[in-house]
Amino acid sequence: MRIVIVGCGRVGAKLAADFADEGHQVSVVDLRQTAFRRLPQGFRGQLVLGTGIDEDVLRNAGIQEADVFIAVTDNDNTNIMAAQIAQVIYQVPKVILRIYDPERAEIYRDLGLTVICPTRTVSEMIEEAVRNHVASGESR
Repeated sequence: MRIVIVGCGRVGAKLAADFADEGHQVSVVDLRQTAFRRLPQGFRGQLVLGTGIDEDVLRNAGIQEADVFIAVTDNDNTNIMAAQIAQVIYQVPKVILRIYDPERAEIYRDLGLTVICPTRTVSEMIEEAVRNHVASGESR
């Protein structure tokens, strides 16, 4: 499987390493050369320096053949734009992006993108942990 990942922060680097270890063809795009240091020694994927919203950069990363496109930069706007380019222009079969803003996440989910919203996910997990604590009678 051909996977293009935009953003080589903690999440992007972990995904890239895991997918490459599973034998997938992985390309990682990031604006900062230093971000690639997060990848493990001997990483077998392709590193592409540039922005994930530049079509030349995306073509260098192999977006035309991508089966999966993942946008996990620390910027919602970049992730949204990159995902829309992947979905609309290159018709990548599976497009996944991270959006921190819960309201915006719903909008783009409704457009057919697979949206992961860590803000919502983490808050729901914490709320559940608190409710479980209260339900167990362990509170003072």
